[in-house]
Amino acid sequence: MPSKFLAHYAQAAEPAETSLIPGSDPGTRKVHAALTRSSTGTADLRELESGLDSLQSDAVRKARIDWSRILLPVAALVVLLVVWQLYVSLGIKRRDLVPGPLDVLGQFGNLWAEGKLQEAVWTSLQRGLVGFLISVAIATPVGLLLAQVAPLRRAFGPLISGLQVLPSVAWVPAAIIWFGLTDATVYFVVFMGAIPSIINGLISGVDQIPPQYRSVGTVLGASRLQLALQIILPAALPGYLSGLKQGWAFSWRSLMAAEIIAVGGSIGFGLGSMLNQGRDLSDMTIVMSAILLILAVGILIELLVFAPVEKRLLRRRGLLAGSTR
Repeated sequence: MPSKFLAHYAQAAEPAETSLIPGSDPGTRKVHAALTRSSTGTADLRELESGLDSLQSDAVRKARIDWSRILLPVAALVVLLVVWQLYVSLGIKRRDLVPGPLDVLGQFGNLWAEGKLQEAVWTSLQRGLVGFLISVAIATPVGLLLAQVAPLRRAFGPLISGLQVLPSVAWVPAAIIWFGLTDATVYFVVFMGAIPSIINGLISGVDQIPPQYRSVGTVLGASRLQLALQIILPAALPGYLSGLKQGWAFSWRSLMAAEIIAVGGSIGFGLGSMLNQGRDLSDMTIVMSAILLILAVGILIELLVFAPVEKRLLRRRGLLAGSTR
C-alpha cells in the first residue's frame, strides 16, 4: 500500500496464508510459514533452514555484478564500429559522404580542441534538463486533476492526446514568430513535446490503481489533496514513470528540432546547431559527430537516471524477479 492511510488497512487485512503475501519471494514465504505455525517439528525446522538458505543466496546474487549488462552492449558497439569501418573500406560511397569511424574520431578531437563540443553538449543538456523539469512541474498537477475530475478529462483528454501525436517541430515556426530567436522559443517547443506525454502517462497510471485504494483513503479521513499526493500518486508510479521516460524522449527530440531550425539571434550553440552547421558546410564528419553525441546523451540519461529509478521501483514492488532487463 502506498501511504500511511493504507498501512493500517494492510495490517488489518493481512491474509493468513503466506503464499498470498504480495511481492514476497519463495524464501520469505518459507521462513514466514515456518515461524507462524503453531507447532515446530522437524519438517518445520527444515523448511525454515531452506528458506533462510534461499534468502542468503538471493542476497549474494543481488550483490554480484551482472557483467553481461556491461559487456553485451560494449560488444554490440564494437560490432557496429567494425561493420561501419568495413563498409567505408569497400568504397561504395565517397569518403566525404560516408566518413569512417577514425575520421569522425578525428573531428571529435578538433571540436574538443576548439571548445565547440563542450559548449554544444552543455548548452543542449542544460536546456533539455531545465525544460524537462519545468514540464514535470506543470504536467504532474494537471495530470492528477484530469485523472480525478471526469468532466475535465472528457473535455481536455482528446486535446492532450492530439498534442502528444502532433510533431513538436510543427511548433517551431509559431514559436519563432511569438518569441523570436531566443531561448524562450526552444523551451516552448520542449514544453509542447514533453507535457502531453507526462500527463497521459500519469493518467494511465491512475487508471490502473485498484478502486479500493481510494475507498480506504476516504474511510480513513484523507482529504482530496492527501488522497492525490499520498495515495493516488505513489500507487500510479509505474505509469507515471513511463510517462516521464516518454516525456524526456519527446523533450530531447523537440529540443534538437528547435535547435536545428531556430539558428541565430541570442540562441546559443547546441548540438542541433552543430548538426545544422555540418549541413551548411557539407561536412559529414561534423554531422556524424553531432548525431553520435545526441545519441550518447540520450542513452546516458536513460542508463544513469531512468533505469536505476525503474529498477528500484520494480524491486520495491516485488516485480523484478524474472526480469531480463
